[in-house]
Amino acid sequence: MVFIGEYQHVLDSKGRVIMPSKFREGLGEKFVVTKGLDHCLFVYPQSEWQEFERKLRTLPLTSKDARAFIRFFFAGATECELDKQGRILIPANLREYAELVKELVIIGVASRVEIWSKERWDEYNDEANLDHQSIVEKMAELGI
Repeated sequence: MVFIGEYQHVLDSKGRVIMPSKFREGLGEKFVVTKGLDHCLFVYPQSEWQEFERKLRTLPLTSKDARAFIRFFFAGATECELDKQGRILIPANLREYAELVKELVIIGVASRVEIWSKERWDEYNDEANLDHQSIVEKMAELGI
């Protein structure tokens, strides 16, 4: 499944958020939530997490940067599942990392889902819009 779209949601007082219905089937019964880049959370279906894990295992342990990268993703990772209302409980350490307080934006990014604080998402988009030409040039360099 390819995850696409942007959805606004609210974190409840217990740290739960409703996962958009369009993402639920693709995530499956159990999935992995971990720290993402840009201070958001990455949400992986089990199959994608296993592929990502396989790639991380190939990184050289002799490299300080590789070890830091592996620790970053694995230390914050947790297995989640949806409750009967389609919500997930986001652990406190991940809520703190992504600065999730109340308003959230949940986006589909091809093979994963990202969870952002609305404030950080708005800041990110403002910065990305200012750097539009640079993004276009980098995409051209990648052959897109």
